[in-house]
Amino acid sequence: MKEHDINVHFIRISSNSSGQRIDNFLYTYLKVAPKSMIYKIIRTGAIRVNKKRIKFQYKLQIGDLLRIPPIRGIKINRFNTKYMEEVAFLQNIIIYEDDYLLALNKPTGVAAHGGSGLKFGVIEGLRALRPKAQFLELVHRLDRETSGVLLVAKRRTALVYLHEQLRLQNMKKEYLALVHGRWDVNLQIVSVPLFKKNTLLNSSRVVYIDSENGKFSTTHFQIKEYFDNVATFLAIKPITGRTHQIRVHTQYASHPIVGDNRYGNYQSNTRFKRFGFNRLFLHASIVRFIHPNTKKKFHIHAPLDQSFHNCLFFLRNLSVKSYDCLLENISKNIDNLK
Repeated sequence: MKEHDINVHFIRISSNSSGQRIDNFLYTYLKVAPKSMIYKIIRTGAIRVNKKRIKFQYKLQIGDLLRIPPIRGIKINRFNTKYMEEVAFLQNIIIYEDDYLLALNKPTGVAAHGGSGLKFGVIEGLRALRPKAQFLELVHRLDRETSGVLLVAKRRTALVYLHEQLRLQNMKKEYLALVHGRWDVNLQIVSVPLFKKNTLLNSSRVVYIDSENGKFSTTHFQIKEYFDNVATFLAIKPITGRTHQIRVHTQYASHPIVGDNRYGNYQSNTRFKRFGFNRLFLHASIVRFIHPNTKKKFHIHAPLDQSFHNCLFFLRNLSVKSYDCLLENISKNIDNLK
C-alpha cells in the first residue's frame, strides 16, 4: 500500500479557518476530491473533529482537532523536503507582501499548484518555505506557461473577499502578449462563447468555441507595437475570466500567441524556437482590485522577464533581410497547411 494511503492527517484549526463549514474546508483541502465523496466520508463518520462524529453543516472552531483518514484514490499532497533548494527562488520573485496577501511575478514554466505528475507548484513551495504560516492559499490560477502576477492570500478573510471580487468580475487583469502576424487595427474586441472539456487521453483541459454549450466570454485588445508582418505586441484586458480565454480568442482571430503549443501554429512556433525563443509569450502584467484590509483601490504590476524582453529586442533589431527570411519561412509553412 502506498504511503499516502496509510497516513492519517491531523489538522489543528486556527483562526483562519474558524467559522468555515467542514464540507467547504475539506473541499478546499483535498482539492481533487468530488463533493459527493466528501459528503460520504462525513456521513459515515470517517471524518472526526475532537474525536467526535460531525455533520457536514458543522462550523469549525479555533482549536478543533480535525482527523482526516486515508481516502482511497485521493492523494493529500505533502511537500517533499528534498525539493527545498528547487523552490528557494520563490522568495526572490515576491513583488509585494503585507499581512493579508502577497504577490509573485511567476516565471513561465512554473506551475501555480502541484498535481498531474508535477513535483510541486508555487503554493506548495511557499508553504514549505514558510512552515509557520497559518494560511496560504492561491487567490486565482495562472497557466503554467504564462508568466506574471500571481496572488496568494495570507488570511481566509482576505481570500473570501478577493474571491468575491473575482465572482463579480471586479478584479481587473491586464496582460501583454506577442502574437503571430499583423493584428487588424479594427479588431479591438473578441466575444465568442467558450466550452471547456478534458481530453480522454491525459485529462488536460482543452477549450473550444461552442455557440451552443459555451459560456459568454469577451476580451479587449490594444496594439502596442508592430514587428512588420511577423508579429504584434498586444495589451490585453479579459472582461470575463474563462479558462485559456486569451489563448483561444487570439487563435480565433487567426493570430495565436507565439509559443502556444496547444492553440498555436506549430510551424510558425518552430521558426521562433530556432531563434532561441521557446516559451509562451503571454504575461499577466497588472492586477487591479480592492484591498481586503484598506478597502481602497489597489494594483500590482509585474515587469516582463528577461526572456520576453530578449524576444522584443530581437524583433526590433531584425534586419530587413532577416524579416523577409522569417516571413518567407512562415508563409510557406502556412501555405502547406492549407
